[in-house]
Order: sequence, then C-alpha cells, then structure tokens
Amino acid sequence: MKTITFTDFRKKASGFITLVEHGERFVIVRHGKPVAEMIPFSDKPAKTPAWKQKGVQLQLQGTDLSYAILEDRADST
Repeated sequence: MKTITFTDFRKKASGFITLVEHGERFVIVRHGKPVAEMIPFSDKPAKTPAWKQKGVQLQLQGTDLSYAILEDRADST
C-alpha cells in the first residue's frame, strides 16, 4: 500500500482515483499521520471472520455425560 500526502492528493486527486479504480490502494497522511485509506470499492459482502463462523459440532454415540452422572448419583443412594 502506497502512502501519499494530503497535499499531493489534493493536487492530483483525479489521477489517484484512476489508480484506485485499477486496484491500487493508498494511505493519505496529513502532518505525518495517517488520516484516510483509499481502496477500490467492492459490491461483495465482507467475509465473515473465522471466529463468527459456525464451528464443527461433534456427535458421539452413547449416553450423554450429564445423563450418566445423574444415573450414577441415583444408583448410589
């Protein structure tokens, strides 16, 4: 990602927008600090982060552990 100054962007905005249309990405800095990021527009929805995606659910054959514990407690009384 390229870095450009706000002054350069202001003077050559049309040229930078053309580059962004072709896939370039820019960070605009003002007084040495990043203030904006120019990226190509996308109609695609953002990808769901991995931590939000549904995970694998394991299914085991046999009795549930909680049921086995309750049954064991009932047998011991």
